[in-house]
Amino acid sequence: MTPPFRALALLLTAGLLSACQTPDVTRSAVSPGDAAIAPLADPVVVDSDTGTCFARATTPALIETVTEQIMVQPALIRSDGTVETPAAFRTVTRQRILRERREVEFETPCAAVLTPPFIASVQRALLARGYYRGPITGRYDTRTQRAVERYQTDQDDVLTSQLTLRTARNLGLVALPRDAL
Repeated sequence: MTPPFRALALLLTAGLLSACQTPDVTRSAVSPGDAAIAPLADPVVVDSDTGTCFARATTPALIETVTEQIMVQPALIRSDGTVETPAAFRTVTRQRILRERREVEFETPCAAVLTPPFIASVQRALLARGYYRGPITGRYDTRTQRAVERYQTDQDDVLTSQLTLRTARNLGLVALPRDAL
């Protein structure tokens, strides 16, 4: 069965999908206690035990820039309420990391599954949920990638424009494993 750490889901490039057709590349098992992800062949590997495709990608850091005014000297106000000298402020700009950059491993639908009718189903599922606007083409084009990105963001998944097994399951397009029911 698939351990939860393998289902981190989400990041893949279009080139990675086509590489999933090479079943001669195998993945060694990683114990659930490992904090780091074991080395992974580039770009996609197939776990020979389960026939599942895996990929690895790097999610960018999310940095917020905050600019604020800090009072250096308060205003001097006379007893009659008039302002003698206005308050003095200093502008401070700082950056804060909201999410660290990280490398993730995730399951992907293998290339044999990613047929034009399947991609058309992905587009219809995203259209029904309000994420996709456009014609149902059966091609994994830029419009489809952006829709998948928006859906993954709302599902609190790792950010990627590629279809992952977790996203496909959330859309109801791939069956859940028996132990996940």
